Amino acid sequence: MEQSIQKNYSSQKSKHMNIKYNPLLIALLSFSFVVAQERTKDTIDSQTVNVIKPYTPTISDAFKIKDIPSLDDENTIKKKEVKYNIFSIPVASTFTPAKGKAADVDKAKPLLLYDNYASLGFGTYTTMLGELYLNHAINSTENVGGYFSHHSSQGGIEDVILDDAFSKTSLNANYSQKLNDFSWKIDLGASLQASNWYGLPQDFFDATDAQMIDPQIKYNSFYVGGKLKFDDSFMDDGSVRFRRFGDDRDSGENRFVAKTRFSIPVVDEEIATELRVDYISGNFNRNFFNEQEINYGNVIVGAAAFYELKEDDLTVELGANFVYAKDTEFDDNRFFIYPNIEASYRVVSDILIGYAGIKGDLIQNSYYDFVQTNPFVSPTLLVTPTDQRYRAFLGLKGRLSNNVSYNIKGNYWAEQAKPLFKANPVQTFAEEDYQYGNSYNVVYDDVKTYSIAGELNIDVNRNFTLGIKGEYFGYSTEDQEEAWNLPDVKGSLFLDYQISEKWFAGGSLFFIGERKDQIVVDGTLGPVEPETVVLDSYFDANAHLGYRLTDQLSFFAKANNIANQDYQRWLNFPVQGIQFLAGATYQFDF
Repeated sequence: MEQSIQKNYSSQKSKHMNIKYNPLLIALLSFSFVVAQERTKDTIDSQTVNVIKPYTPTISDAFKIKDIPSLDDENTIKKKEVKYNIFSIPVASTFTPAKGKAADVDKAKPLLLYDNYASLGFGTYTTMLGELYLNHAINSTENVGGYFSHHSSQGGIEDVILDDAFSKTSLNANYSQKLNDFSWKIDLGASLQASNWYGLPQDFFDATDAQMIDPQIKYNSFYVGGKLKFDDSFMDDGSVRFRRFGDDRDSGENRFVAKTRFSIPVVDEEIATELRVDYISGNFNRNFFNEQEINYGNVIVGAAAFYELKEDDLTVELGANFVYAKDTEFDDNRFFIYPNIEASYRVVSDILIGYAGIKGDLIQNSYYDFVQTNPFVSPTLLVTPTDQRYRAFLGLKGRLSNNVSYNIKGNYWAEQAKPLFKANPVQTFAEEDYQYGNSYNVVYDDVKTYSIAGELNIDVNRNFTLGIKGEYFGYSTEDQEEAWNLPDVKGSLFLDYQISEKWFAGGSLFFIGERKDQIVVDGTLGPVEPETVVLDSYFDANAHLGYRLTDQLSFFAKANNIANQDYQRWLNFPVQGIQFLAGATYQFDF
């Protein structure tokens, strides 16, 4: 049967389609048909179905509903045409509509800024404070300016038997120009300063002895310098400055400092580099004990470089500081290499940033710097550089909110030849006005220091700001018994408050912890053995209040040492008690 089907399929292949059904499917269909027709035959045979004509399907047109159907129903209601007419009746009216007006928007009055101001104030202890700042734009690229300042007091500290007056007057003039690729500025100035060695130890001297002492010393200074700043150049900036500093005791010092910063391209990266030359020379007419002259001179040449690496939230600066130093008086040459490494990591965006580093440098000391820190030094100092071998630090900083920022830091540094202020010996047979134990000397020692510091700044709003700082210190010395006159704690608080459009106020609070000094007596009076003394800690609270009468004229009042503490900043040098000062400030343009 299968052969017959295949043969028949082959003969009909070109004319028609041969369809062969599966026997199982045929059996199921046959059984159903038999049951429906009630037939008794149950024999199932395979069959061949011949399709004479192939199936050719066709697709009829789709029936679409027209967009606007035609309504031929005789019951359709026809629309009735409606005509509208306006029947106007004149009406008398007295109403007049108001013109529209834009609403006013409250905005702050723009603050007028002036290029110049003058300030003058007077206070207790016959204090005078004056300032004048001038700035004038010659054209769009050139500026000329200057300032003058004077601060003096005639003294009057209670229980002081020597003159304790002081004064300082400064004058400066400058000229600057902005060009296409760089800007430059040149300035020159001078200052006069007068101070008194009024810290006479009254355990050894009385008013009769004080009449033989002329405690005043006058300092003078002259400087000239310039700055350069480049745009779109491998060199960033540069500066030079020369200063002549001296006193009326035949002491003098010359210092010249030149610095420049630039970037060195290496492959596709840049290495930031800073070069400096620091030259100093000076002399004192004598030393403390005899008339032998003191001369000093040092030249420092330094090159510091670092490479900055940034990777996501990590920033690392890797570098070193190379320093060459020459002592021109003793013909001594030394070479130093210091670390210059710093890193920071954003742990939580700007909220928590960790940072650490280790750096070092050779610090040039000077007579001028010592006087600015302690105006009661004697003109008999030894001046030499400080070798800051390393200064390591580790800290956390960030912003707790848009208005609150913080900084917590730990420091540890090691210094060789660190300068320390120490009271000069008391000489009962003194020849000079500073040999009565009423002046200070500078001694050097190898000191290791550690500290823990914290800082918090709060901007409550644009009218109120508050800043708090605090730091604890610990010291370890090599030769000296103590780290003389270095405090164990420092703290400060600053605030400014814009009370209203016219009124403003502010305040500050300083805390200095205990310090140690030493009393040494040369002669037959008093103790022979050195005596170490502890200077008490102290608070110094200050406040100011101001009223802005106009955009140009304002008045101010200040109060210093509000707690009226008679503390000693230096041994035997008490400060003025509570002080008041009032004055006015006027702003103007040319």
